[in-house]
Amino acid sequence: MPKKILVTGAAGFLGSHLCDALLADGCTVVGVDNLCTGNPVNLRHLAGESRFSLIEQDICHPFDPGKVDFVFNFASPASPVDYARLGVETLLVGSAGTFNTLDIARKYSAGYLHASTSECYGDPEVHPQVETYWGNVNPIGLRSVYDEAKRFSEASVMAYHRYYGVKTHLVRIFNTYGPRLQPNDGRVISNFMIQALQGEPLTIYGDGSQTRSFCYVSDLIDGIVRLSRSQEHLPVNIGNPDEWTILECAQEVLSVTGSKSEIVLKPLPQDDPTRRRPDITKARTILGWDPKITLRQGLEESLDYFKASVAKASSLTAPEKVL
Repeated sequence: MPKKILVTGAAGFLGSHLCDALLADGCTVVGVDNLCTGNPVNLRHLAGESRFSLIEQDICHPFDPGKVDFVFNFASPASPVDYARLGVETLLVGSAGTFNTLDIARKYSAGYLHASTSECYGDPEVHPQVETYWGNVNPIGLRSVYDEAKRFSEASVMAYHRYYGVKTHLVRIFNTYGPRLQPNDGRVISNFMIQALQGEPLTIYGDGSQTRSFCYVSDLIDGIVRLSRSQEHLPVNIGNPDEWTILECAQEVLSVTGSKSEIVLKPLPQDDPTRRRPDITKARTILGWDPKITLRQGLEESLDYFKASVAKASSLTAPEKVL
């Protein structure tokens, strides 16, 4: 693995875990984040690490971190709550931001890995999803700011590979969870865990029959690091192929938390995918990668984090005592 690494979106859920893995591998890491959705708390444990530095920077504006050996581009709002609020910013980071980071890789002859998404497949008509499937995406729907930003980023990465010879990699990330996942980000696991721990009803959008495949964060990061060391420049799915209905996931959360919360159904949002499951044959063959953590194990590993998040939220909203 190269020694000096640039990680954009370093204060985010995945970015911060990636920084940890790279530092553990002996690398020097320069993190970049404008903190519009990233949380500095995710990097607080690195305050005394001499091989880590953080630049507060919007990658939509050109910048130069100095010579680096590899670029991991993880900068983007990624949760439905965030990209609904920051739609234009999401499109900009997927276009101008991607170009600016590709220019850094080109300037310093660095490797480059872009964090893409299973959302490139949209509401898939092919199941499970293979990398050769072009997707079924609504380009003007509510989710389009994220879906199309990521699809444009993939085209940009491939263009720099073909025309400029940049050594690039594309990972299509499927639903991932674990500690540091934003508790209020609107994603399935965080929603269910917080609601269960607060004794509130678990909210399912639709009838609960739609499916997702949940990958624990340590498994995902392992796959991504392996991909960065490979010669593969075409997209690779990284995700857990175990498929769960949303209702089954809710029941698993109730079991792990011991919550007695009920389950309530609400209308399904526009363009919400009905099925999501990665075909990881390529990752298994090329990278020798397979996820190890089951959903049950991952929820148990995440429980203390979500308990702490609930406790912190409760302390912030609790009324002051009158003495």
